[in-house]
Amino acid sequence: MKLKQAIEKIPGGMMVVPLVVGALINTFAPQALEIGGFTSALFKNGAAPLIGAFLLCMGAGISLKAAPHAVLQGGSITLTKLIVAVAIGLLVEKLAGPEGIYGLTGIAIISAMSNSNGGLYAALVGEFGNERDVGAISVLSLNDGPFFTLIALGAAGMANIPLMALVAVLVPLVIGMILGNMDSEMRQFLTKGGPLLIPFFAFALGAGINLNMLLEGGIAGIILGVLTTFVGGFFTIRADRLVGGTGVAGAAASSTAGNAVATPLAIAQADPSLAQAASAAAPLIAASVITTAILTPLLTSWVAKRNLRRGITEGKETP
Repeated sequence: MKLKQAIEKIPGGMMVVPLVVGALINTFAPQALEIGGFTSALFKNGAAPLIGAFLLCMGAGISLKAAPHAVLQGGSITLTKLIVAVAIGLLVEKLAGPEGIYGLTGIAIISAMSNSNGGLYAALVGEFGNERDVGAISVLSLNDGPFFTLIALGAAGMANIPLMALVAVLVPLVIGMILGNMDSEMRQFLTKGGPLLIPFFAFALGAGINLNMLLEGGIAGIILGVLTTFVGGFFTIRADRLVGGTGVAGAAASSTAGNAVATPLAIAQADPSLAQAASAAAPLIAASVITTAILTPLLTSWVAKRNLRRGITEGKETP
């Protein structure tokens, strides 16, 4: 049975499929994950340490001597996603207050739109992009988690985020960068572990989702996914092209990371006064993860095909 091949036919499948399976089990047979021991530790409660290990492994792949264009491209896309997310989130907060528009709150918008699914990005630029697009993941991987979201919420005055909460998120990534840049063999060893961890923490994240949350997210959650892919993607594609890219990397980054579902938990831990708002945001973000997992590959494929028709390579039209 070619199970791995079947999963990998789905863009970002190694994250999306375990996430959905975990959610299905948690919804219909939650007791199966609550028997204790190693089973519960790994499959139910293991998301945080597994994500920490993943960040360390991926940090090892971020070279201090990375190609300048890859850094510029990844940095431009990351910054654009953050600015657009904060702008839309603040606008909704100003117009509708903490309750949001039909439940679509500023916290949910910033949490979903400010990061991207690194596994999905890698799969898409591997198929449609070039070496520079792949290299940009060294910077884009920084937004695959709650770090920038916490910074954005704090800077926007929507949350009181202690400095150490930000540092705690960044430490595994920095340790990985130090180890990877000290020893090339250590870099190879650690970066191989990153992809292996994805299905495990994806399942654990899914095990924290009840599919009833998706029903709760409903239309608002789907709208959040549409905003993330098409509105956020509109700007990231242009940012990508502005620095010499083809737009493929910008399109491939127009998703919501699977671990963004855990961002409300990080927000609530950093600022307990936002616990209720963070709880309400979780189902919307979960719906956005699934929605963008479908829409982002479609957008990236469309951009790549459009470039091909127009003869665009390396961000410039061929004569």
